[in-house]
Amino acid sequence: MTEASDAVGRTALLSAREVTKRYGSVPALAGADLTIRPGQIHALLGANGAGKSTLVKILAGVLPADGGTVELRGVPVRPKRPADAFAAGVATVFQDPTFAPDLTVDRNLRLAGIDRGRFAGWADRLRLGGLDLDAYARDLPLPALRLLDLARALAHDPQLLVLDEITAALPGDQVDLVFSVMTHWRGRDRSVLFITHRLREVLRVCDEATVLRDGRTVATVVPGEGGERRLVEPMLGEVVAQSAAGAAEVPAVPDRPSERPEGAVAALEARSLTSREHLRGVSLRVHAGEIVGVVALEGQGQDRLFDVLSGNRPFDGGELVVGGEPVRPRSPYDLVRKGVVLVPADRLHALLPRQSLHDNLASALYNRFSRWFSLAADEQALVGRTVARLAIDTRAQRQVRRLSGGNQQKVAVGRWLTAGFRTLLCFDPTRGIDIHTKEQLYQLLRELAGDGAAILYYTSELTEVPLVCDRVLVMYGGVVVQELPAAAADEATLLSAAHGLQEVA
Repeated sequence: MTEASDAVGRTALLSAREVTKRYGSVPALAGADLTIRPGQIHALLGANGAGKSTLVKILAGVLPADGGTVELRGVPVRPKRPADAFAAGVATVFQDPTFAPDLTVDRNLRLAGIDRGRFAGWADRLRLGGLDLDAYARDLPLPALRLLDLARALAHDPQLLVLDEITAALPGDQVDLVFSVMTHWRGRDRSVLFITHRLREVLRVCDEATVLRDGRTVATVVPGEGGERRLVEPMLGEVVAQSAAGAAEVPAVPDRPSERPEGAVAALEARSLTSREHLRGVSLRVHAGEIVGVVALEGQGQDRLFDVLSGNRPFDGGELVVGGEPVRPRSPYDLVRKGVVLVPADRLHALLPRQSLHDNLASALYNRFSRWFSLAADEQALVGRTVARLAIDTRAQRQVRRLSGGNQQKVAVGRWLTAGFRTLLCFDPTRGIDIHTKEQLYQLLRELAGDGAAILYYTSELTEVPLVCDRVLVMYGGVVVQELPAAAADEATLLSAAHGLQEVA
């Protein structure tokens, strides 16, 4: 199906060896290798946090590598900025649009020093010829911005074209356009590095695939040999084999009934929600007393879903129902008044970092009391009980910004607990906190659900699902593609569904 065999034995266009990158004490890359030959479309695969984006940014000159070597056609390169990467022959289309939103398309191109003739040729090929170059980037739909980024990258005439999740926001006909460009580029003896979570795309267009796991290269495979399973297994390590043998056992969520009263009204319900190209008909229900997990790889609509459910973004179609009543929120406050609140991954965004622990926990009460820092005695006692329940060993008057990340996240949950809110939208709440604090947060959420709270819980760590959730929804391409009980949600099953596969065959 591909030209991989023609490339075997030829001098590598790109050779990266033992590339390392650390953020503090955390290794993002721990010795990654990547070889791409001329005339090849090469996929870079891995689960969330495998190191794909870090490696791409190093190749693009956005991040410096801490160690290792990178060569282009045998010549060592170490780009310190994107201009160095362009000069070396590498052009990258990143996950998010890079056109400055408050400038026109024309001004963006001029600032980038793009050859207008080359750009116009590629824009025509990508069916952008009718686009108004005087339009502001902020007014263009996301698919158009993605194709503009691609046309701009192609105008650099690179040896290596790097495409990071470019198809995630594109409809099918535009995906076909991108694939035709990739095939054309391969035919010119140039190469493409293609990052995608859609394994069927890899099987369709790629000659070879390199798989990263935990910052290391664990496999390089020919996609057509072994199908989707051959691509998924290296991402999981030993998990697939353990799951198939029945060896993977997970603890059940304790002490909560598995059945709800017949006809019970959902605390929160989405009915066929749509939001531009991000959500394509999402339906879900969360009842009082349960934790419903959401699992998805990057860019599958989970961010937009939580923004819509919390009132931070509008939805185009469908229905949002809270406690049996349809709502059309104009702001997050409309949902806060109905008891629906967001706990974001960026904990400081949810807090008053320069205010005290006490004031942060009380902040959710302030709309019910007229004096900002003078709550009645019973509310003061309520804050005190919340501090004790959160098990934060610190003075109540200490500034929140001086707490550890884990304690900050407990405060982000606890401020809503103080005011008795009953529906929590938790978006990756354990990101970047230590294992002990994670366990405390798991226990807190289970206690809240046991007391009748309804919790929707997105996590980027698949191993959290059986520890926290009652059931789990898997998103792919802006829709929920699978629902299953948490006890059956082993990592292999979740990762397979998150890649758009129903099961690991």
